[in-house]
Amino acid sequence: MMKIKTLLGVSALALAASTPAFAETVTLAAYSGIFQDHYVKAVVEPFMKAHPDIKVEFYGMPNSAQMLGTLRAQKAAPQIDVVIMDVSVSKAGTDEGLFDKVDESVSKNVADLYPAARAEGVNGVAVTFDNLVLLYNKDQVKAAPTSWNALWDKQYAGKVAIPAVPDIQGTTLTIITNKMAGGDDYKKSVEAGIKRLGELAPNVQTWDPKPDVYAPIANGQASLGIGWNARAQVYANSSGGKLGVVLPQEGSGFQINTINLVKNAPSSKAAKTFIDYALKPETQAAFTEEMFYAPTNAKAKISEAALNRTAAGAMDKMIAIDWIAVAGVRDAITEQWRRRIIPLSR
Repeated sequence: MMKIKTLLGVSALALAASTPAFAETVTLAAYSGIFQDHYVKAVVEPFMKAHPDIKVEFYGMPNSAQMLGTLRAQKAAPQIDVVIMDVSVSKAGTDEGLFDKVDESVSKNVADLYPAARAEGVNGVAVTFDNLVLLYNKDQVKAAPTSWNALWDKQYAGKVAIPAVPDIQGTTLTIITNKMAGGDDYKKSVEAGIKRLGELAPNVQTWDPKPDVYAPIANGQASLGIGWNARAQVYANSSGGKLGVVLPQEGSGFQINTINLVKNAPSSKAAKTFIDYALKPETQAAFTEEMFYAPTNAKAKISEAALNRTAAGAMDKMIAIDWIAVAGVRDAITEQWRRRIIPLSR
């Protein structure tokens, strides 16, 4: 019995010696699903290897609205330290006093971010750029389309999948279409875009593709559609060559995810260390290579292969979308869609 106890004691000591003694735990709230899988691999795990005294627990949630609701519920006693969410929702959280300012006192890397990474009235800063892309089924669309105008092609009548507003993909398409149709300032009017999208409606098979827009196009239920580049590139890799992804010649618009420091966070110091790491050019490059989000740090060095699959090599093609201003007109755009676009589909 004594021998067994001794062996058990040695085993326990050995286990303790091999287990890191975390000084602090940072709770990171961000998107669940494939974002979580790839972000943990490219950012979280390397961070913990570089900072063995800090543990990062990834708290995955399906969308920014749910993250904001959780933060509101915890405002008196926060349990989350860092949040990655859409910039317009980050603005709401800033207005409600949920976030501290992320500036150069938190991370010197803030100075190297693209101008679009900082939005007026938002305490967080951009940690990823994503952009709308044209999706197509390679069996049904033999030549890769080069223009958004392919969506209007009559040969694809009833074969187009579009996530309608209030989904931000539909909002982004509205702004792009408005510019293509000769519209001036989308913050004042998207009338030109609404009229043009009304002409697209008869081609649309569904305004609410399930489970997402990528699957029905990859499996041939639809021929064309729109989606976010990062997810599209991941699904293209796993589609067996069925899903094609194009950044059209007219350009696109960025969707911005910000990284935010929760006010009165339980592990504020360690949270700042993580935010600094997430904004480093090397970290930004690693996540771009992993999941094809465009980096927000201008010093990130991206391989040519990844550049060809992101908007990082086509920054001049991106429409400057002020998502904070768009939040103020989103309800009006949604109403126009419901009255003048969706009813015109087959």
